[in-house]
Amino acid sequence: MSTTLIVILVLVVIVALYAMLYNGLVRARNQAQEFHSQIDVQLKRRTDLIPNLVETVKGYAAHEKTTLEEVVRLRNSVVSADSLQDKVTADTQLTGALRQVFALAESYPDLKANQEFGKLMEELTNTENKVAYARQAYNSAVQYYNTATQTFPRNLIASIHGFKPLAFLSIPEEEKKVPQVKF
Repeated sequence: MSTTLIVILVLVVIVALYAMLYNGLVRARNQAQEFHSQIDVQLKRRTDLIPNLVETVKGYAAHEKTTLEEVVRLRNSVVSADSLQDKVTADTQLTGALRQVFALAESYPDLKANQEFGKLMEELTNTENKVAYARQAYNSAVQYYNTATQTFPRNLIASIHGFKPLAFLSIPEEEKKVPQVKF
């Protein structure tokens, strides 16, 4: 083999390796972004269900107006949040308020037996599970992406092309406390 052919083969291997590493970083970043959007999709689904739930409960528990108004206010704060972390924080507060609505159902047997309320509760529970899964999947994707951008040799490619670390979703300490349901 001639020296020129060896040099060309080495260059082809280097370019191919570089492309594989770069493409891996792009895939990891895109996967994290996809899970980020899945959280938004599930939060949107949840916020769309809440007005129906509130209207159903209103008919049974008119004197629980402040609880229902708080749920609506918190729902609107999730919808209007700018960043994913702000949405997660607002959503955590909304979850606490929804627990109070669920507790209302225990106080009103007719409401608990209402088919529409039951369907809404089931939909909200399913959505809660999907939100939890999407958050966990997002954090897993962020962990993979961040590790890829910080380990050799991908860290060299990441720094050249401006791949920045992504932030994990976290729940603020005050939101981790068990909510107290009072009536």
